[in-house]
Amino acid sequence: MKINVVLYHPEIPQNTGNIMRSCVGFHAKLHLIKPLGFRLDETRLKRSCVDYYEYIDYEVYEDFTDFKNKNKGKYYYFTRYGKKSPSSIRFEKDEEPIYLIFGSESIGIAYDILKQDLEHCYRIPTTDKIRSLNLSNCVAIALFLASEQLNSEEIAIPYEPETLKGKDFLEKVDLSVLSKKYSEYKGDE
Repeated sequence: MKINVVLYHPEIPQNTGNIMRSCVGFHAKLHLIKPLGFRLDETRLKRSCVDYYEYIDYEVYEDFTDFKNKNKGKYYYFTRYGKKSPSSIRFEKDEEPIYLIFGSESIGIAYDILKQDLEHCYRIPTTDKIRSLNLSNCVAIALFLASEQLNSEEIAIPYEPETLKGKDFLEKVDLSVLSKKYSEYKGDE
């Protein structure tokens, strides 16, 4: 089952770019709900997701009502006001599409949206020294939890894919060559 990440009014292009990269890595679709604090063609946004921009599966919506009308499924809201840890979610029991919903960096998700579904509001546990973690970090944590439970076939678990360096890379790497290259890079020679 494909995981869906929803950003409600994202403001910072670097965060959204990083989330795009995470969505590519976890084979998730990204849903962006306007207003956005940036233009999607912004250089910083593309730079944040490095050379993965062409693999991003995303859609933009005018508002939350537009999003809800087009996307039926199970909504999980990640908010500092949630009373349960996301580790308590059993994604594998869901038979309908899963939507991990995150709010803007400065305000979060609108209170009226959260109050309609308090049962599905989750907080990533932190100390009382901070209000919340960085948005892109929160998305990465939630994507990992969901994808680990769903064990998506598109994700190479638990080793480096053969399309990259391969699962036996460390066993085969010639450390003497790497050590020499590292010394040259540092200027030791």
